Amino acid sequence: MLKAIPVKIMDIYVPTDRRKELDQKKVDTIVEAMMEGEPEKPVRVREGKGRYVLVGDVNQLEASKTLGGDTIAAYLVQARKF
Repeated sequence: MLKAIPVKIMDIYVPTDRRKELDQKKVDTIVEAMMEGEPEKPVRVREGKGRYVLVGDVNQLEASKTLGGDTIAAYLVQARKF
């Protein structure tokens, strides 16, 4: 089972492919839910060269940024091998 770790938001690189998945309506919905007390859901990252690379959940990451968070819970996953 994956264990969430705290990661500084500024240490997460968001690849272009993930940026294309950004949906402001979803971000707004997540922000509202978090403001109403819903716990933050961890994002998925992998280790990169001196930073973390976002693998999924760009809308969750943007919602945390919107609320002024410095860190976010993240699952550290392995990069896919093709």
